[in-house]
Formats: sequence, structure tokens, C-alpha cells
Amino acid sequence: MIELQSFIREIPDFPKPGIRFKDITPLLGNGPAFRAVIDRMAAAVSGESIDRIAAPEARGFIFGAPLAAHLGIGFVPIRKPNKLPSESTAITYDLEYGTDMVEMHSDGVRAGERVLLVDDVLATGGTMAACRDLVTKVGGSVVGCLFLMEIGFLEGRQRLEGIPIHTILEESA
Repeated sequence: MIELQSFIREIPDFPKPGIRFKDITPLLGNGPAFRAVIDRMAAAVSGESIDRIAAPEARGFIFGAPLAAHLGIGFVPIRKPNKLPSESTAITYDLEYGTDMVEMHSDGVRAGERVLLVDDVLATGGTMAACRDLVTKVGGSVVGCLFLMEIGFLEGRQRLEGIPIHTILEESA
């Protein structure tokens, strides 16, 4: 069994002092490790009834798209504003200092579809909460969230209360 944690590089003080950035590029650069992540993600949601996977750019795409292909279901990209060519639906959400916005094609998720949200890291939960609200706004049902890793002390789960959360790795600090 591949020890995935060994492929996560920690970069101190990036992008600013006091942050310990979790760099996943060594994991992505190792074919067997990357495949193991997708296999473990698929195993984490095996038996779930999922119609689509939706994921925020950019790193959510890295895991969401291959997982959707692995499961044989559709993938829906959730993007920053003004990046989608067709009619889109948007949600604005609060940041520590200001607001941000995410969008997806309005027809990306149909009413009643069961959607799994996928991203690389669960930190504060703000982006994933916005993704949940976006999927719900177009009539989809979020059946779970799946992350490569969780940084537990940031308590992002609290913003996603009521949604099953799956993580492959956990960081305590």
C-alpha cells in the first residue's frame, strides 16, 4: 500500500508568513500515488448513488474529473466568474476580507440529480459551502463532499454540517 502522506510536501510561510502550505504536486507527479488517490476516493464513496461530480477550480478539477471518469459519471466544473461560455448560475460568498464568487453552467446539474462535491483540501469550508449552495440553487442534491485531505483545526466541517464528508488524509495542524 502506498503511503500517500509521504507525497505531500509542506512549504512554510507560503503564500504568506504563518501559513504551512500543503503542496500536492509531488503526489500528482507520481503515477502510482495519483492512481492510488483516485482509487481510494472511489472506494470512499462506493455504494453511494451519485449522478455527477462537481468540483471547484483549479485543484478540485485535478481529482474530480478523473474520479468521475473512474466512476463512469459526468463531471461539472465550478469556475471563477466569467470563465464559462454558456448560460451560468453564480453564488457570491463571504471571505475573511471581502467576497468571492463561483459559477457553473446552469444546465450542468439537473433538478433532482445527486451530486458529490470534490476538492483537494477541506480547510475553512467556505468554497465548498458556496459550491453546495450553487448546486442546490439549480435544483441538485449534494450527497457528500470528498477531499484528498482535511486540515482539522480549521474546522471546515462546521460549514458543511449535515453533509457526509469523506477525506483520504487528515492534517491536525
